[in-house]
Amino acid sequence: MGREVRPYDKDATIGARLLDHFGVPRYEAPLVLEGGSITVDGAGTLVTTEQCLLHPTRNPGMTRDEIEAALIEHLGVERIVWLGLGLVEDRDTDGHVDLICAFVRPGHVLLQTAPPGNPNHEHVEENKRRLDAAGLTWTELDVLPYVEVAGDRAVAPAMNFYLCNGAAVVPLAGDEGERERALEVIAEAYPDREVVGVPGEVLAYGGGGVHCITQQVPACGS
Repeated sequence: MGREVRPYDKDATIGARLLDHFGVPRYEAPLVLEGGSITVDGAGTLVTTEQCLLHPTRNPGMTRDEIEAALIEHLGVERIVWLGLGLVEDRDTDGHVDLICAFVRPGHVLLQTAPPGNPNHEHVEENKRRLDAAGLTWTELDVLPYVEVAGDRAVAPAMNFYLCNGAAVVPLAGDEGERERALEVIAEAYPDREVVGVPGEVLAYGGGGVHCITQQVPACGS
């Protein structure tokens, strides 16, 4: 019998194939680095989490300094701001930053928070301290819904939104108040964008959100 071909066994090649198709130059970096593991402000600052990029299964042959040097070299950033831990419930991607933090503009981020008693509360407070120490200001996204899908409980952060041309596509879950609050905060953070909510429960059950299942494709010539 031939080798079993899974429906996702060529996923790792799609990025290179798209770039080749559109004639976009590509550069291979010595890092395991998904889009959800970093957020950048477009002005030289990158934010990530220690939990993710320093995880022993990702880049075990590289030190923290080597990871920073590779990010600076390949992404053109000038400094790295390290948050500590992502969401406790984020076991699939080891603390992706796109579940807890996104740049609103250079120097200012939208930050996921959690109330006392939530298992993420202390981690969030530590991340606030680290942002303060780095000179970054922050606005709180103070709603963190939980949902039950197929008998399993999952966290469903609206923070995992996707910024496209002129809009923010936001995964929504929880009760009506949580949904309205998430849209309100994100709309205030991005007043020049149309904020569009989409169902987020099933995406959360799968371990992600809108940002996790999308990938920016730059316009040719940009």
